[in-house]
Amino acid sequence: MREPDKRPRHQERLLALLLLALALFSPPLVIIADRSLPSGLSALPLYLLLVWALVIGLAAWLLEGTPREGDKE
Repeated sequence: MREPDKRPRHQERLLALLLLALALFSPPLVIIADRSLPSGLSALPLYLLLVWALVIGLAAWLLEGTPREGDKE
């Protein structure tokens, strides 16, 4: 029986983050977000800012604990 791989799955998680970012910035969702708010302003800049902040925050969270080459575990 093989031992399960105990290494963190950083590459898989970063790939999942990339796919999430591509989905959130895809034209169908951006078009849905391009609606006017009750105040008459567009929700698009708010949507783009929040999605961008979410992607950056998740990337920072995922990469925060990534061991560097040469570091001992």
